[in-house]
Amino acid sequence: MDFAYSERVEQLRARLLAFMDEHIYPNEPVYNRQLAEAADRWQPVPIVEELKPKAKAAGLWNLFLPESEHGAGLTNLEYAPLAEIMGRVPWASEVFNCSAPDTGNMETIERYGTPEQKERWLKPLLEGKIRSCFAMTE
Repeated sequence: MDFAYSERVEQLRARLLAFMDEHIYPNEPVYNRQLAEAADRWQPVPIVEELKPKAKAAGLWNLFLPESEHGAGLTNLEYAPLAEIMGRVPWASEVFNCSAPDTGNMETIERYGTPEQKERWLKPLLEGKIRSCFAMTE
């Protein structure tokens, strides 16, 4: 198996590393403070919401969607080094709209959802306007 990065992945890695250096790592204390001070821990952390438009503008949004008109169209092998970089900070993937369970739910709705489900759920998930959940019973 060839694990060499393609030119496209190298470019995305460079942009992602620069974004992490400029926006994510310096804001780790801000995130921790905002989370600690939050009256409701289930509300979005402000710094994450502030950074999402910057990630979109940098072309670092929905990187996880393979073969998709909505994402970067990367294979899992191409996405893996980007996920590794985002995984260096526990909350970073959310800034790029690449966090679980949203990623798996978006992939499922995109592949199997009806047009109505895609409009109601996939569109706002892809835009980062809502979050999703996953539940399983026996």
